[in-house]
Amino acid sequence: MGRVTRRTPAHRIDLGGPEGPRVVARPDTVAVEEPLEVRVGGTSLAVTMRTPGDDFDLAIGFLLTEGLIGAPSDVRHLMHCLDEGEDGRPTYNVVDVTLAEGVQQPPASAARDFYTTSSCGICGKASIDAITTRSRYAVAQDPLRLSPDVVAGLPAALREQQKVFDRTGGLHAAGLFTGEGELLAVREDVGRHNAVDKVIGWAAREGRLPLAGHVLAVSGRASFELTQKALMAGVPVLAAVSVPSSLAVELATEAGMTLVGFVRDPRMTVYAGAERLGLTDG
Repeated sequence: MGRVTRRTPAHRIDLGGPEGPRVVARPDTVAVEEPLEVRVGGTSLAVTMRTPGDDFDLAIGFLLTEGLIGAPSDVRHLMHCLDEGEDGRPTYNVVDVTLAEGVQQPPASAARDFYTTSSCGICGKASIDAITTRSRYAVAQDPLRLSPDVVAGLPAALREQQKVFDRTGGLHAAGLFTGEGELLAVREDVGRHNAVDKVIGWAAREGRLPLAGHVLAVSGRASFELTQKALMAGVPVLAAVSVPSSLAVELATEAGMTLVGFVRDPRMTVYAGAERLGLTDG
């Protein structure tokens, strides 16, 4: 498998010295970013830039959260294709997914639709209705109740497990927690959506879907895309260290999810589903 970090030449500049700028040439550690092509039945479906590792979880999580398969059992087999780099060594940058017998192959338009929504964005009430209709799970009915203290502690618990971030300072993370704040899985990636797909793919392969009674915590902002992915996996609560987008708030409200942003102990802002935290004004 590919490496997740790499050493690269760099120049470190310090402008605060008493004798003027100080320049030191020394290598630095950066996160690896490489393309992963996902094929279904040998047909290319999507290419995402990711940090190598957990590629099978990423592929399954992507297919599930994009609504291209309905359950992990829809996949019969996954394999890395033996593609080679310029040096003739395997890159492990292509995953081919074989669907189970009787499962419909994604239409040829799926690849075009995916690239359109990824590059141009999704907007409007029609898109929210489409996502809530596609999800198999009625998260609005999830009885989960949790303490604000638990939510406040999620970023620190997530940060403690960000091993590659410690070495590079440049990766997103997603963590899956129980309603009591127990950490079940953490994944890091250069793409925040990839980190979420890897966590959800792991949960799918562990037979944990739907993720009722769980909390998904992310190290950055809560976009529409991440809220969609949480909903597609049946996650009732999404907690983010940074700000949510307006469309993420609208989707969470419409779907009956709890969306919490700016989670920085001891503060947070609840944008949807405050009843799960037992909150009242004051």
